[in-house]
Amino acid sequence: MRKLTIAIDGPVGSGKSTLARRVASLLGYVYIDTGAMYRALALKALRQNISFEAAGQLEDLAGETHIDLRPHDGTQQVILDGEDVTAEIRSPEVSQAASKIAVVPGVRHVLVAEQGGVVMEGRDIGSVVFPNAELKIFLSASPEARAERRWREHQQKGDEIDLARTLEEIHERDKRDSQRASSPLVRAEDAVVVDSTAMEPEEVVRLVVMLAQRQAASAAG
Repeated sequence: MRKLTIAIDGPVGSGKSTLARRVASLLGYVYIDTGAMYRALALKALRQNISFEAAGQLEDLAGETHIDLRPHDGTQQVILDGEDVTAEIRSPEVSQAASKIAVVPGVRHVLVAEQGGVVMEGRDIGSVVFPNAELKIFLSASPEARAERRWREHQQKGDEIDLARTLEEIHERDKRDSQRASSPLVRAEDAVVVDSTAMEPEEVVRLVVMLAQRQAASAAG
């Protein structure tokens, strides 16, 4: 059966990474997390005290940075210039910084994918990075549901964060992502919209895998 390029877009906290990893694993595809790349670069910028208003410096930083995404025990390791920063890039500070870096023109890394057999997630994969992807998913959920999921994730890690503040940050990120001049968050016209507000993660996974298998069978003849 033909392998597809699958693009998964959606707002922060919608579950894109979890969905993309599971779908890639079940289909035997390669998973590419563009969000992790932005986070890694944001971490480096924070360490070097580079202002997020200094577009030129951020572009130069991107050009001299090597980010490697490696599968590891069913998850993904993020290697920044030879250092494992998988845990560090998930902090609230880095998350906020990453959303600011993502709006800077010229910062985007050149992502080279195979011809098919790839699951990539982000906020403009179907609309900008892979506009010809055979299957595009726009994963959504209510701001309240996304805030609670993110809050629970941090609680499980032992991070003390406020749920109300988390919801406020979700609204801020949604506004920034949708209004940014460079590659704003938009749903590709041919994307399948999946609202996961009332769905369990595995339900969403099964739905997307079914759509992928149907699309692959259709493409094969």
